[in-house]
Amino acid sequence: MIGVPAGKVTLTDRRTQRSWTVDVAAYDLAPFPVTQEQYERVTGARPSSATGARLPVEGVSWLDAVRFCNALSLREGLSPAYRLGPDAEGAEGAEWDTAADGYRLPTEAEWEHACRAGTGGARYGPLDAIAWYGSNGSGRIHEVGGKQANAWGLHDMLGNVWEWCWDLYDPEVYGTYRVLRGGGWFDEHWSCRASVRRRSHPTFRIDDVGFRVARSRGADGAPVNDSGTPSGT
Repeated sequence: MIGVPAGKVTLTDRRTQRSWTVDVAAYDLAPFPVTQEQYERVTGARPSSATGARLPVEGVSWLDAVRFCNALSLREGLSPAYRLGPDAEGAEGAEWDTAADGYRLPTEAEWEHACRAGTGGARYGPLDAIAWYGSNGSGRIHEVGGKQANAWGLHDMLGNVWEWCWDLYDPEVYGTYRVLRGGGWFDEHWSCRASVRRRSHPTFRIDDVGFRVARSRGADGAPVNDSGTPSGT
């Protein structure tokens, strides 16, 4: 896990032409998306359409990602961050216990703040150097860490797989749809930008969508009940 410093980020939605600024507290974020090997180690399942231990796990829903976070937390002796809702799927009314010390999905503000890593442009570097996308991806997913990291040591923030975030996209219009960020291996260059927002239903599983895990920090900026470097990430 990599420590991400506190900061401020301005989010923009092209559909509504709305912008809003969010203060982001310090937190920890995995340097790579969760791999197939990691996902199988924790859940016993490998749902991806492609096969490879260091390939990002894909074909996972938002609910799958949330359940993985809780399972990894229990595996590491940490308190799970999420309580699923009472409906059959568990997405409606899902809650995040912000006091929990376990693993979780980043918020979209945390995600964009981490992606930018102090930069102000559309990307944190030349796209071919930092991302697998439609023009250089050869029509397939790639192992994590194959492209240059950003200034904070985070790989694959753009390209390879879209990443689930905690946030609802626009509940008044789209209900329980959740935010996706980052662009994927098949996307055009304009989708692989720090500000681009995409949405999907929390039960949908798509072959270019994965996730990475985060953990909160305390008010003093230190990891909450830190147990050292986790073996599960």
